[in-house]
Amino acid sequence: MSILGMIFAVVAAAFTGLGFVAQQHAAYREPLEEMLHPRLLLHLLRSRLWLAGIGTMIIGQVLFAVALNMADIAEVEPLLASNLIFALVAAHLIYRERLGRAEWQGAVLFTAGVALFLTIGEPHGGGEPSTWSPRWIAGAVVIGLVGLLTIAGQHRDLRVRAITLACAAGLLYGLQDALTRSVLLLFDQGVWQAAKDWQPYALVFIGATALLYSQSAFDAAPLRISLPATTAAEPLVGIALSIVVFGERLRVSVGSLALEAIGLAAMVAGIVVLGRSPYLGKPGDRADARKDGVQA
Repeated sequence: MSILGMIFAVVAAAFTGLGFVAQQHAAYREPLEEMLHPRLLLHLLRSRLWLAGIGTMIIGQVLFAVALNMADIAEVEPLLASNLIFALVAAHLIYRERLGRAEWQGAVLFTAGVALFLTIGEPHGGGEPSTWSPRWIAGAVVIGLVGLLTIAGQHRDLRVRAITLACAAGLLYGLQDALTRSVLLLFDQGVWQAAKDWQPYALVFIGATALLYSQSAFDAAPLRISLPATTAAEPLVGIALSIVVFGERLRVSVGSLALEAIGLAAMVAGIVVLGRSPYLGKPGDRADARKDGVQA
């Protein structure tokens, strides 16, 4: 394992979590009609708070790219999910309320799950797939799932739609992480070689689409509803793509697979517990009831 890469991943998670808090505070004030419309991002560009959140998240993404350049995706992807813990701490500092037992339990459960998965799984190996490798069909499958989630969330109450949009954003962020890793490997061959490939352009498109989905989820519901699904989906997709696309390997004995599954389940359960924290439910001046009663 690359210890330095894992440190960069944790620091990246801290910046990403802080960025999510700022983005949600700004996006939640936007009209509901702007969900999944590019106009939402155009309006948010006028918000200093949102721009600060985006800037903070970009710093996190750059640091995570550094981590991906030092370690395998499956090594550092689970650590990025700790952004929810940092978001919770930030919200706690903003509202100056003490963290309760549930928050500590969620943090411990999440941390134990990540530690178990990394210790037992020992992610390793992998290599760069060819430009037109059929392995990238896995990316198309992820995009297809995003489409299904988008359809499933239509004409549902805002809480359900926020969760489906957040889950779709997490799927796209996981795909973005895989593309980031691939683009970094391409740049090792030279800038011109990378510029001739489709992957850098796909990375920009997927990143922009993921941003639109995440901000739409933030527009629909408070952080406790709109962030956990993103945080849970991203590492699961990233790990899956690291295995399918890059050929990274985990320990595959029966006992190891069982413990790896328990680790991932504990990680997701910790995210869910943390996401239910009341400290993630105070997004701004607009009352939750106004949105909760609206069909979108």
